[in-house]
Amino acid sequence: MIFKSVGDSRPYPDHGLSSTRDWAAVPPRQVSLEELTTTKSTLDLAALLAEDSTFYGDLFPHVVRFQGEMYLEDGLHRAVRTALQHRSIMHARVLDLDAAGGLSE
Repeated sequence: MIFKSVGDSRPYPDHGLSSTRDWAAVPPRQVSLEELTTTKSTLDLAALLAEDSTFYGDLFPHVVRFQGEMYLEDGLHRAVRTALQHRSIMHARVLDLDAAGGLSE
């Protein structure tokens, strides 16, 4: 199994980060794929195979930590690419809603 589980929604409250600029304030760190629950149950094969898939977006996937669980909010295709390259760790921006203030590692 690549991920901890596969979901199809965001079970956490709105965190207010909506743009790449907002997420840029969250420093990237290493995350194990097996810790992640996806918030999307389908994968766009064109996005997975595109060479420039991060050209217009953030280089790092977006993960939200809520009630002790790690949710992959954005970057499913990057996470699957990581797994296809036989790696189990990737760098992601992790927004910790469990921490005081919500913007902690």
